[in-house]
Amino acid sequence: MTEAAMESGGNPVLVSASAPPQALLERLKDYGQEDVFALWDELSPDEKDLLVKDIENIDLPRIDRIIRCSFHSQGLPAAAIEPVPESCVSTVEERTMEEREKWWKMGMKAMAEGKFAVLLLSGGQGTRLGSSDPKGCFNIGLPSGKSLFQLQAERILCIQRLAAVTANEGAGIVPIQWYIMTSPFTDEATRKYFESHKYFGLEAEQVTFFQQGTIPCVSKDGRFIMETPYRVAKSPDGNGGVYTALKYSRLLEDMNSRGIKYVDCYGVDNALVRVADPTFLGYFIDKGVSAAAKVVRKAYPQEKVGVFVRRGKGGPLAVVEYSELDPSLCSAVNQETGRLRFCWSNVCLHMFSLDFLNQVANGLEKDSIYHLAEKKIPSIHGHTMGYKLEQFIFDAFPYTPSTALFEVVREEEFAPVKNANGANFDTPDSARLLVLRLHTRWVVAAGGFLTHSVPLYATGVEVSPLCSYAGENLEAICRGRTFHAPCEISF
Repeated sequence: MTEAAMESGGNPVLVSASAPPQALLERLKDYGQEDVFALWDELSPDEKDLLVKDIENIDLPRIDRIIRCSFHSQGLPAAAIEPVPESCVSTVEERTMEEREKWWKMGMKAMAEGKFAVLLLSGGQGTRLGSSDPKGCFNIGLPSGKSLFQLQAERILCIQRLAAVTANEGAGIVPIQWYIMTSPFTDEATRKYFESHKYFGLEAEQVTFFQQGTIPCVSKDGRFIMETPYRVAKSPDGNGGVYTALKYSRLLEDMNSRGIKYVDCYGVDNALVRVADPTFLGYFIDKGVSAAAKVVRKAYPQEKVGVFVRRGKGGPLAVVEYSELDPSLCSAVNQETGRLRFCWSNVCLHMFSLDFLNQVANGLEKDSIYHLAEKKIPSIHGHTMGYKLEQFIFDAFPYTPSTALFEVVREEEFAPVKNANGANFDTPDSARLLVLRLHTRWVVAAGGFLTHSVPLYATGVEVSPLCSYAGENLEAICRGRTFHAPCEISF
């Protein structure tokens, strides 16, 4: 394209537009990505600046390595899978009361000594819920009107107080550090939400926000897709991007400097998540493993959940997505236990040692293998089919020398909020009912009574996390009292 300047006589003179920066163009050619400058001559000076800055912010050698390694790994056969050995799993029915109490105390002690942190994966927007806000801001319709973020913050407040009482012998409350991973789409809104709600009673200093990375979207031949003539299409690098993000934001060093040894990691969209569960932490410490995961039994063979497997004979535990599991294996039953052979569902509730997080952050970065998700990508040619590159939180498990699985009861700890009301499952309505039913059982067990004007299966009571973490200490509030459902029970 040419740009017009004016001669002194008023006639326009055509001058050639500036060419793309030569050094940058040569670097792009090295990686076969020079097409990003295809529309250079049609851009305004400001748009040219934006394009150059956009390209300069991409770590080309790293992204090229990721694209090549990920494309190459697609065709490789995966190792054969075996069921998870029974010795790796703590099942609900095998757990004794003595073990539960021992683990609870061990977990509380580690918390009171400041050795424990919580890591929240919160990069997603509530788009599927009909909201452009961060998913954690979503109100699932409980009597209190609390958002997912507030419920989780109050569980941390509760467990801090319990840890001080249980294990700290009057030394006061030790704040649990809460690291919250956002994305470029949710970061500012998440920070503002916490600030405007005064961190829901937590100290601002114990909450740290950091962003997951983004990766250019690519065509089927590995070239960058242009979202606009002056911007490369990018997408978040998946919840497994947390490992790289922790490394590049130097938060692993921050954790180390604080004396943190154990990190509880979970996804934001679970209304029943037991954030900072001392029993799970104590189990993790007692087992001496590098990584652990809470699991629930598959509800039925065809349930669309990823399951834990062993990769290869004597190999590491890994997660296989439901779409990758052979239908005959889905239905296979272990004759000794009566359970499905592949029954342990991954529900994104994990515990890691800090040493392991360091190892994974370096290992995943070196291997550079991402999952290719084929999607319609908004581009200058309309929506075009291409790939988003993502890592998943469970990609870490093959790096661990030792993993333990901890079965939990689905109705007590897993109420996913993924789809808008009206869908068949995992909606705000279904999650709300799971919370109300569990808390109703707590209240009745503590000697309380309920009245209700709608059928009990459609209602219940909500217990504030500030009153009780998992149903404990409710007798003084509930015994002999009658509550009219739906309502919130708080101090």
